[in-house]
Amino acid sequence: MKTDKHIDAKLVEAFQSGEKKALATLVKRWHLTFCKKAYWIVKDADLSKDIAQDTWQTIIAKIDTLKDTSSFGSWALRIVYSTSLDVLRTKSTERFKQEEFVKDQNTMAEEDVDNTAIKRKLLLAIQDLPEQQQQVIKLFYVEEYSLKEISKTINISLGTAKSRLFYAREKLKTILKNRNYEK
Repeated sequence: MKTDKHIDAKLVEAFQSGEKKALATLVKRWHLTFCKKAYWIVKDADLSKDIAQDTWQTIIAKIDTLKDTSSFGSWALRIVYSTSLDVLRTKSTERFKQEEFVKDQNTMAEEDVDNTAIKRKLLLAIQDLPEQQQQVIKLFYVEEYSLKEISKTINISLGTAKSRLFYAREKLKTILKNRNYEK
């Protein structure tokens, strides 16, 4: 009586010799087993069918390297197992990347809200500064003028520009500490 391993060995040898029908018989014998093994690992029916299909592609590409044809079953199941684990790793990596992306988007949205609130508070505090200090603050931070450019633009000495900027910053600190702005 012929064992299953013996039948598989004969089919593999026939396929290696060029007999295409032998592959069809191997597929009939093993495809459902591949699907079940893959499903046992990935717990997704559609994905397990894809894994079984990928396994057959690998088998067809590498079957000529199989020396011990009676070990076809264990060899093929190792391919199913490896392919299934590769798919799980890929899915896990993709899921991790998606979670990180969502986390980054949420963080950016929170930062935008925080930045908007801070900007609003700062603009209100700047409006409370004397006109000369407002002018220096806006030229320095908004227009990005240097102190030398500010002194030339508003026709004051460099020392006066530095002094106004210093006192404007100090007053802003005091205003922001003492006021309780609502969002």
